[in-house]
Amino acid sequence: MPLLRLFFRLVPWIIILAAGIFFWRTYDDWFKKPEEEKVPEVVLNYNTVLTSVEDLGRMELVRYNFKDVVEYEKNVSRWIPNSKIVLIVSGEAVGCVDFSKVSPSDIQIQGDSVVQVALPEPEICYYKVDHSKSKVFSKENTYFQDAELVEESFQYAEQNVKKAALNSGILRQTQVNAEKVLKPMLEEITGRRVVLVPQRKIQNPELPPKR
Repeated sequence: MPLLRLFFRLVPWIIILAAGIFFWRTYDDWFKKPEEEKVPEVVLNYNTVLTSVEDLGRMELVRYNFKDVVEYEKNVSRWIPNSKIVLIVSGEAVGCVDFSKVSPSDIQIQGDSVVQVALPEPEICYYKVDHSKSKVFSKENTYFQDAELVEESFQYAEQNVKKAALNSGILRQTQVNAEKVLKPMLEEITGRRVVLVPQRKIQNPELPPKR
């Protein structure tokens, strides 16, 4: 009987304790001060940009196709007429930018919204004559040296393709296309505005002539 009486005496305290725990768990959030919402911090590592640019390697950005008539004339001797070969030539030249030349110092993060990338100068990746679409139109005074003269004339025509591409502004167009292609790509990667500038050239000072 004493045990039973003790139990009945403890029942109200047990109920109060259980109610307190329930109340604490249910309304605990009401007594807490609302925390300020934290703005997520975006950390941009230039190594990410550098790796993305280097992975592009030598990116071909423009292709110029040429079709021309090329005359190759060779002076054999003053006593006999010059050898002459006329070619109908198809060729191509491709402009590119070698992004593997971009170094960490070429990438500058300016504030929270701008990334500046210094690009190497555009270059001609390759130029060539498409022999499958080119042919010898005529040969004069070859003096049994047809094969040698034809090979020389095609080499001359290939150099002419490079010269024609440069005169047609292939390097300028390559630079324009690099900005069109690379800028939106890097802005997507970084989430910032990207400014492309040319790499600075460091020229060694000229030494005075020796006396």
